[in-house]
Amino acid sequence: MYQSSAMAFLLPDKYIDPLTDFGFKRLFGTEPHKALLIDFLNTLLPEYHHIQDVTFKNPETIGRTWADRKAIFDIYCQSETGERFIVEIQKAKQQFFKDRSVYYSTFPIQEQATKGTWDYELTAVYTVGILDFIFDEHKDEETIIHTVELKDQHCEDGFGPFQTQDKHDKLKFIYIELPKFKKTLPELTSHTDKWLFVLRHLAQLETPPSDLREGIFNQLFEVAEIANFSDTEQALYQESLKVYRDNFNVTKTLIEESLKVGIEQGIEQGIEQGIEQGIEQVARQMKATGMPVPDIAKFTGLSTEEIEALKE
Repeated sequence: MYQSSAMAFLLPDKYIDPLTDFGFKRLFGTEPHKALLIDFLNTLLPEYHHIQDVTFKNPETIGRTWADRKAIFDIYCQSETGERFIVEIQKAKQQFFKDRSVYYSTFPIQEQATKGTWDYELTAVYTVGILDFIFDEHKDEETIIHTVELKDQHCEDGFGPFQTQDKHDKLKFIYIELPKFKKTLPELTSHTDKWLFVLRHLAQLETPPSDLREGIFNQLFEVAEIANFSDTEQALYQESLKVYRDNFNVTKTLIEESLKVGIEQGIEQGIEQGIEQGIEQVARQMKATGMPVPDIAKFTGLSTEEIEALKE
């Protein structure tokens, strides 16, 4: 059994929230637990770039000259065959997140330059964005995982320096819009489904579901159980969780204030229709951010059917 993220904070947590900075890096960014990262990445990567091992690299990368900006990645690693991976968790909607991910990809590209004679051959670079929001331009699409790669003017696969000799692309961006993932446990049909479910609902689980008591997920639940943390780790997690909850509460407050303004505007109009329009407008805005329908219903008093029927 699990609950929406809005309700998770009412219950004591048994497992860490993967969407907190500490939780994300504990699961995916440490040497002892790198099997979790490898398994997760391999669900997203094409078969020809499946990885057996990774080496974590310094997540703080500085440009090649003193004047260049620096990038700080959540996780930055390299496979044994040279491919480089940037993995980012993004909790709040950012207008130019795609632009930022393109900019970040230039650092591992430049890093491949070698001193002396170099023929400019590059190994593949992947940027993976795990998003706790929905892109405005994709809000009406059902697609959860977007894979972006270079194409030529005919929309065919990239060419020249953007491919290997085997015609495999060297630059890919993978974006996961987590709020779109709505499957329940009985509906999970793939390994990718199970990972997305864990990312969305781990902190709300009280025990490992039978559907996830297997292989890599057994390790994940052991790593994620807060009772196994040292005192220092628990303190760090609580601080990270506080930041995450503060951000959630700020967003919730803004929503409630917007709702209040909408109702007041309706009252000023002196007609019941004005109040309804104010509530519906706020519900549309909540829906556009990717907030789950049950949470919108809780804040607005509208039924799930009324919310589903709203046009954004």
